[in-house]
Amino acid sequence: MLLDLNNSYINRLAQNAEFGIERESLRVTFDGKLAQTEHPFVGNTHIDRDFCENQLEMIGDVFNAPAELNRQLDNLLDRVDAELIKNNELLWAFSNPPRFVSEDEIPVARFHGALQGKSEYRHYLAQKYGKKKMLLSGIHLNLSFTNELLKTAFLYGNYPDFAEFKNSFYLRLSKRLTQYAWLAVYLTAASPVADASLGVESNVYSSIRCSEHGYWNDFTPIFDYSNLKSYVRSIAQYVVNGKLKGASELYYPVRLKPRGANSLETLLQNGVNHIELRVLDVNPLTRTGIFTEDIRFMHLLLLYLSSLPDFDFDEEKQIRAISDVKSAAVFGSAEYKQRAKEMLNEIKRFTEQYFPKYLNIVDYQRNKLTDGNSYAEIVSRKFSDGYMEKGLALARAYQRGEGDV
Repeated sequence: MLLDLNNSYINRLAQNAEFGIERESLRVTFDGKLAQTEHPFVGNTHIDRDFCENQLEMIGDVFNAPAELNRQLDNLLDRVDAELIKNNELLWAFSNPPRFVSEDEIPVARFHGALQGKSEYRHYLAQKYGKKKMLLSGIHLNLSFTNELLKTAFLYGNYPDFAEFKNSFYLRLSKRLTQYAWLAVYLTAASPVADASLGVESNVYSSIRCSEHGYWNDFTPIFDYSNLKSYVRSIAQYVVNGKLKGASELYYPVRLKPRGANSLETLLQNGVNHIELRVLDVNPLTRTGIFTEDIRFMHLLLLYLSSLPDFDFDEEKQIRAISDVKSAAVFGSAEYKQRAKEMLNEIKRFTEQYFPKYLNIVDYQRNKLTDGNSYAEIVSRKFSDGYMEKGLALARAYQRGEGDV
């Protein structure tokens, strides 16, 4: 067990965590076309753009409470909407894009001056993967345990070096999170409906961006998790052999991130600071795109995974983990519904033993397994008929600051 949760002090510290978020969304005109105006927030540290010039990325600060994180997202949306309305624009509320006629409507993000290389990199991605996939928007959730918890666990565990312990801790945890990323997909998938212009049939996938049609590398990367140096080296090898332009081209469910600049050099030098979970859809049922209950569950999931023994995450298991993510994104999958039920039963037993006051967090997820209660099923009922019209009405409602659907 990575954390001795029977130790009352460690157990109490483990109930706190650090949360950060990045949410992508497309800017559209009042009649639902992709906006062609320039990014309106140049130089804003909290509101950037991602692959497309019309794809906003809202970047939150680090908080100790999911509710505070969502509150900041709400405030950022107020700022975004106040600016967009000046140009008769809206923020699209879905992971899947609105209707578009051709890829000419998808402008690659325009960076200038010292940042020109970012545009060149995005042109490379557009040529390699196609512009359509650049429109798929999602949420990246950053999670970490407090240093107080990790230092306490380090002392109780009698490890020789704290930095080495911390890196090893997150490496082991990332293995497990990658192995069970399919569960996060199954429970938070919220993008079964798409316009025909995307070229993917609606209601075949509960999350198109996590399915086989999503943003994936053209190979399945295999990593060496034995230590941080080996892990970094295994990623760098794909850059050396030309399969990746750089580490940022690694489209993987889970990433290990350093504090500071996101590079392999910084990761090796500074060590692991947090885990990034990259499989969450923008949920159109709430203005912020993510429910606080789901953020809380991801913390509880990490705690559960930290209780599992270490294992050899060999090539076969790594390939299976990626296959599971894509398969869990199939709409109405009976197999993954059953697997999710079994996993949540295990997590409930774990929670009853170590964190009984958080059982409501598990029950919230278990309720999604009742027929018709998953996000994907709700979104399908609400938006399959009239995706564009109802999507625009929803965007206008959220721009007015109205609450959840």
